[in-house]
Amino acid sequence: MVHLFVLFCLWRLVGVFADTDAVKSVSVLEGDSVTLHSGVTDIMDEDLILWKFGTENTLIAQINVIADSITVYDDVLDERFRNRLQMDDQTGSLTITNTRTTDSGVYQLHTSSMRKCFNLTVNARLPVPVISSNSSQCSSSSSSSSSSSSSSSSSQQNCSLLCSVVNVGHVTLSWYKGNSLLSSISVSDLSISLSLPLEVEYQDKNSYSCVLNNPISNQTTHLDITQHCHTCSGTAALIFFYYLLT
Repeated sequence: MVHLFVLFCLWRLVGVFADTDAVKSVSVLEGDSVTLHSGVTDIMDEDLILWKFGTENTLIAQINVIADSITVYDDVLDERFRNRLQMDDQTGSLTITNTRTTDSGVYQLHTSSMRKCFNLTVNARLPVPVISSNSSQCSSSSSSSSSSSSSSSSSQQNCSLLCSVVNVGHVTLSWYKGNSLLSSISVSDLSISLSLPLEVEYQDKNSYSCVLNNPISNQTTHLDITQHCHTCSGTAALIFFYYLLT
């Protein structure tokens, strides 16, 4: 719906004002402030400056130059903008403080001489990816002891890993080997859980990392193979030692 509204906004602006640069995409990190610049250099040249939000064109702020008044309607839309809207009395630019993901959407600036559209995206702060190992690796290898020794030896040389994040949206989760991308997965909508597998050798000396990113930020977790990957023989020894103690 937002994308269709942006296209409609662009169509109106191009049709009326022939300004193909009127729709501006703006991104901000959740919690930060963002200013939508009006481009007005002398507010006295305008009679009225209006800011509207969303597909319903809800009026959220205005400057009446003739009446010399500034009005912020932060009680609309279930008060989502309460105490977070500011208008510059010199330029009419709109600032949104302590941004939230619900602030994402289309903002329209209306003056007596121009129209502008801003497509604002508020990106949620990213969690740190969590790397875990597949604890069933050794048990599955042990159960296949009847297989050929070469096959068993090969299976025990690999470590299965999983990089996971929860409650994320509009992000990409990736595995890197050094600076080289190995694999990635992206989601556009809110996802309850997102995970990406990786298999490495126990004695691999390369540097691996799992990266979660969106257009303006990223979080990285570096893989410590010695911490996450243990040989099956080593795991068996630890289990045997545990039973001796108990």
